[in-house]
Amino acid sequence: MKFKITAIFLFAAYSFLSGQSDLDREARIVKEKDEMNRQRNLLKVKEADKEGPREQKGNANGNDGDRKSEREERSLQKVKGGHLKRVLDMPFDNFKIYFVDELWKIYPGWATSQGYHNYDSILIIPNAESRSRELKFCSLIEDSLKHYAPDSLSVNNRIDYRLIENFIRGVRFEIKEFKSYAWNPSNYNVGGAISDIIYNQHAPLEEKLRALNKKLANIPQYFQAAEKNISQPTKEHTQLAINQNKGSFYLFDKVLVDSVNTSTLSATEKASLNANAVKARNALENYVSFLTKILPTTEGKGGRSFRIGKDLYAKKFDIDINSRYSVEEMYKKALDRKTFVQSEMYVTAQKLWAKYMGNAKMPDSKLTVVKIIIDTLSTKHCKREDLISTIEKQLPELTKFINAHQLIDLDSTQPLKVRKTPEYMAGVAGASINSPGPYDHNATTYYNVTPLDRYSEAEAESYLREYNDYVLPILNIHEAIPGHYTQGIYANRSASIIKSILGNGATIEGWACYVERMMIEEGFHDSPEMLLFYYKWNLREVCNFILDYNIHCNDWTEKQVSDLLVNEAFQQSTEAKEKYKRATLSQVQLTSYFTGLTEIYELREELKAKFEKNYSLKRFNEKFLSFGSAPVKEIHSIISRGKAER
Repeated sequence: MKFKITAIFLFAAYSFLSGQSDLDREARIVKEKDEMNRQRNLLKVKEADKEGPREQKGNANGNDGDRKSEREERSLQKVKGGHLKRVLDMPFDNFKIYFVDELWKIYPGWATSQGYHNYDSILIIPNAESRSRELKFCSLIEDSLKHYAPDSLSVNNRIDYRLIENFIRGVRFEIKEFKSYAWNPSNYNVGGAISDIIYNQHAPLEEKLRALNKKLANIPQYFQAAEKNISQPTKEHTQLAINQNKGSFYLFDKVLVDSVNTSTLSATEKASLNANAVKARNALENYVSFLTKILPTTEGKGGRSFRIGKDLYAKKFDIDINSRYSVEEMYKKALDRKTFVQSEMYVTAQKLWAKYMGNAKMPDSKLTVVKIIIDTLSTKHCKREDLISTIEKQLPELTKFINAHQLIDLDSTQPLKVRKTPEYMAGVAGASINSPGPYDHNATTYYNVTPLDRYSEAEAESYLREYNDYVLPILNIHEAIPGHYTQGIYANRSASIIKSILGNGATIEGWACYVERMMIEEGFHDSPEMLLFYYKWNLREVCNFILDYNIHCNDWTEKQVSDLLVNEAFQQSTEAKEKYKRATLSQVQLTSYFTGLTEIYELREELKAKFEKNYSLKRFNEKFLSFGSAPVKEIHSIISRGKAER
């Protein structure tokens, strides 16, 4: 992995300093393709010369000799094929280096977030010109991909080819059809851009501040462009943008001030940085004022609905989720799974009835029986002020269980820190993971938890009943061990950086959901109570799909969502309210959980049936993660056919 990253750094430096034009690079790629063909033809000639006339040996009938000869021929072809594949891969490996370097020039903020800091000082102004550059980049990469036949590449590169291809589709879709740059003001937020530089642990403070000074100088122009882009924004995204950008004031008022004061920058440098920081903060404040002013108009002709409709939804699902199933097929699977899980929950609740309800008569309604047992058990939870500390205390138990049951190798050297969700990230999810990028894979992974200090007593109690003593460990499995935190470590170990930076969301979320189920199957907190709440959690993932699809495609109201989540999925009212809010702010993402889980589980069960006694859960888990964050359908097409070469 270190070698791969070093190669990319060197190529990036060469490409940047040499000032090669796009045409120059394209000519080089064409030349490499010609060289690949020349080497392939040369290899065929050499191998033919080596073989010469074949002497047939064997018994009187020649059968043994024929079989031996066939085995030798197959062995030779395998060696030849492997060598040829390596020859064919070399130009594509070079192309990937080129692609990544050009990618970071187009998206320097993304590069910084992945731990690549060569372009930290650059802030792209989000205007028509920058979008035009993105589209030109897409055309150039698309033309370059035409020089390679995916089926002739190794498994590793074939997946990378598909990932790059799908990325190009996604960029074009966003700019030409989806156009969220016009209606989603929360796209414009400098909080992450500033914090990613300041909290870079591998550069001197002064170096970081010098890069940041150049970026700060462009923030006024950045927000001016943002205001020009915005046309008929949604009310929901406008409010989110106001809240998140207000959260960035802390970076200017506290973090930057403290950093400048403790640095050894010269007086002139400090004065320049402070001046640019003041201008940048004023620009941020002006942007918040602009959004506050237009917010009332977003409910009328000045805004648009957050719902994207069936056509855009299907296209976005196809690109973002990248499943082997259509959105309609997965929706049907979600409805079927909901029915199954509700039935299993009733069976489990029946077993627990006498234990918790004594001689009380069991209601006729199956859903009512489940709800009564869940409501009874949900009162067992931590105190609101102990939420973060309780999560911290539970993580070692997960590690101990996984190691004892040999489910997957864990890397205890990679730091994981539970923290309060930063203000500039708040407002979308109650818990999340910030994993380091592939260039900075030894950096700290942050487990973000939103504290309940802004909740009323009733809201906090509802939230804690949702994340009770049974559910909170499942949340930790999902977000941390062996979920997102563990998957992120394996993704950064991947032989290909492409799979890390272009990771598939359904694979990432699907893995986290899959390991929840795996841990329960392997006996974690083995009890009917735990099984009941796992089913409740799984039903939530299923209903995420159902509600997201119906909100955007069938105009479901908040009441319809609440009826589904509270009455059929046994969730608390606060959770239902937050989930509806989340669905108004995102599109398709909520389908990634159930889709990814379904595809991973189907693959596992298919392999378990195929290999029977030779099947190993630990081997499956580690083999699956060895493909990084590639789409499940690509991983399925490879290892289900026994073609899992690296």
